[in-house]
Amino acid sequence: MTDTSLHSARHGDAPPASVAVILNPNRLDDPDALRGRIAERLDEAGWPEPTWLDTTAEDPGTGQARQAADDGAEVVLVCGGDGTVRAVVEGLAGTHAALGVLPGGTGNLLAGNLGIPTKLDDALDAVLSGDRCRIDVGTVADDGADDPEPGDGTAFVVMAGIGVDAAIMDDAPTRLKNAAGPVAYVVSAFKHLFDDELHVEVVVDDGEPLRRHARSVIVGNVGRLQGSLDLLPDAEADSGVLEVAVLAPRNLWHWLHLLVGVALRRRHVPRREVLRGSHVVVRTTKPERRQVDGDVIEPSAVLDVTVRPAALRVCVPCGC
Repeated sequence: MTDTSLHSARHGDAPPASVAVILNPNRLDDPDALRGRIAERLDEAGWPEPTWLDTTAEDPGTGQARQAADDGAEVVLVCGGDGTVRAVVEGLAGTHAALGVLPGGTGNLLAGNLGIPTKLDDALDAVLSGDRCRIDVGTVADDGADDPEPGDGTAFVVMAGIGVDAAIMDDAPTRLKNAAGPVAYVVSAFKHLFDDELHVEVVVDDGEPLRRHARSVIVGNVGRLQGSLDLLPDAEADSGVLEVAVLAPRNLWHWLHLLVGVALRRRHVPRREVLRGSHVVVRTTKPERRQVDGDVIEPSAVLDVTVRPAALRVCVPCGC
């Protein structure tokens, strides 16, 4: 885990009374073999036969997770990419069920930030004999909602953003993502490096509005991106607050300086302004593309984000 301050606790030796497994079959090369290996490992550990739930085009995992929690599942395993994990988190946040992540996507960003291995058997070790920790969950309010309550809207556990980051996610070629993983986002990024600047107003915890020209505003629950790039090095999954990066490069050299500064984990990076708070509202002059954990949501001129402290239990490796 990238943040060793997470408060975790051993779950004890007794196996859970009920387990569910949510799979995204579209992201798996051999779903039947995966089911067989998971069932074998659970049986070896004395865990009960799980309930198997597949995602669908209509429901990418939220409804399945809610149903599993309502049916009393103590641990809900999810195997899929960041989008599937995010959807399952939305269904489990605020429940007593613990999330076990079996990474199977392009980015696997939550797993990377929590130190969860990407290999199936190692990830299952974290579920079967690791710790349980509570992490925060961010929520993007539904567009047009008046005075939204925390938890009302679209959940995320990694980052939400408005601007060029969402455009990159939206335009990354699906076939290239499946074939080459993160390379697809690099290809998409080159198309958007010089998109028009956003005229943004950022309000943190009802403070004074900050008006900026920016390419993107990203609100993070954790800070690490692909390739071990730490966009928000102080972001902690259990801090009870969110980190905000206002990114304002204007030319290629600015982008390069920004990338180098982030790669070297410098505290002060040119063209990156960092804020912190529990409620963040970003307003733009016209509707812009937005994303939550890599899933593109409806364009809007507002990104209204709140944090739900300690809203989710997660299975993590021992000692994290």
